[in-house]
Amino acid sequence: MNKKLIVYILGWVLLIEGVAMQLSTAVGVIHGEWEFAKYFLYVGAALILLGIILVLKKPASNVMYLKDGFACTALSWVVLSVAGCLPLWISHTIPHFVDALFETVSGFTTTGATILTEIEHLPRCILFWRSFSHFLGGMGVVVFLLAVIPRLGGNQNINLMKAESTGPSVSKSMPKLRNYAALLYGIYGGLTLLECILLLFGGMSVFDAVTTSFSTAGTGGFMVYNDSMARFSPYLQTVVAVFMMLFGVNFYIYILILFRRFKQALKNEEMWIYIGITVAATAVIALDLTLNRIYNGDIYQAIHQSFFYITSVGSSTGMALTDVNHWPELSKSIILIVTCIGACAGSTGGGFKVSRVIILLKGVRKEFALILHPRTVHTVKIDSKKITHEVTRSVSVYFAIYTAIIIVTTILISLNGFDFTTNFTSVLATLNNTGPGMNIVGSTGNYAGFSVFSKIVFCFNMLAGRLELYPFLLIFIPSAWRKN
Repeated sequence: MNKKLIVYILGWVLLIEGVAMQLSTAVGVIHGEWEFAKYFLYVGAALILLGIILVLKKPASNVMYLKDGFACTALSWVVLSVAGCLPLWISHTIPHFVDALFETVSGFTTTGATILTEIEHLPRCILFWRSFSHFLGGMGVVVFLLAVIPRLGGNQNINLMKAESTGPSVSKSMPKLRNYAALLYGIYGGLTLLECILLLFGGMSVFDAVTTSFSTAGTGGFMVYNDSMARFSPYLQTVVAVFMMLFGVNFYIYILILFRRFKQALKNEEMWIYIGITVAATAVIALDLTLNRIYNGDIYQAIHQSFFYITSVGSSTGMALTDVNHWPELSKSIILIVTCIGACAGSTGGGFKVSRVIILLKGVRKEFALILHPRTVHTVKIDSKKITHEVTRSVSVYFAIYTAIIIVTTILISLNGFDFTTNFTSVLATLNNTGPGMNIVGSTGNYAGFSVFSKIVFCFNMLAGRLELYPFLLIFIPSAWRKN
């Protein structure tokens, strides 16, 4: 384990977070909130100083193996979350440390689960930091480091990209990783800016448009109002719904479009299945809502509500227009399924990922084919490319670990004494980085009533889910810290 290189990278993480906090300081000063803004200034300055101290001494070895990349990425997210919660805790905006940590982990992992019961009366600088944490965490802090720091730009640091990128694998055919990371952030920022402009065009205030765009881009869901997007016009709600869906698409598709490789982009199987799931789930829920006269038989309202919520949970954003606890059971069941599937690999969205579902289902089909025709050769393909046995095995193991975490953490959360639906969906919502679940933790609820122990478990789930399990679990294995 190259510990000196890990410490060096953690120094850059602290430095960048300290600089980022000064944006909240500026927002606080502009809105006359110096009483709260000063904590972002002081904490941010301390992080900048500590970061400079850690990056002054560059490590002699720049070699980073896969386990180094995994451990470095996981620790970066832990450090980012602990440091990021300090202004909330020290200012007594959130008096209890674990609550402040929960809120910050939820922000950076783009989960959107909250322990706050009253949001609108919070200072603007605090609200900005909550939403901005989504933006910082959406594409990934390590990807940002790869884009801006030459020291981390070598090909060997594909291991850092692997640890933070979502989906089964990251191709090794990216010769200029730093350029690739910069391109990702350029597209990410461009889409965010475009959404912000469209929201301003629809009559949103500058502050609301910026924070909403940050929350949508990171597919996080923190809003500055208690009723999320419910108070806004259908136009603004539709803009947000469309962008939630766009941010759930693999960003490699946008790179292909940018370089005018339209045919290759349009042949992407995962993208079409993701769109198909969204359309099918929207149609079924809209029909279910109409037949049960949830909106007095108004088909337009049923389609609008179902499309918004499916794009919200499908992209793992978690924004809402209404309390879905009052929806029929079929609709709620579909919502849970879409929550688990999640977005595409290589997107800012969470969940199990559409690509993994495709590989699993095609793997099952292959096994049945081998049973029926044992002498024939069967392969699993996506986009006409053969999926190696290593990838299919990795997806199967991932599914097993994913399921085990759901079972174990649901049992641990049940110690609170809440109903099964609340416990189970809260685990699904945090592990898949979606935020809202059902019943107590529904779209109009929160996580305030859970015990300190449960909130720590949820923090584990949110970090593990954001880092695709392996990197975060690795830091708990003692043998991983031995010398290479």
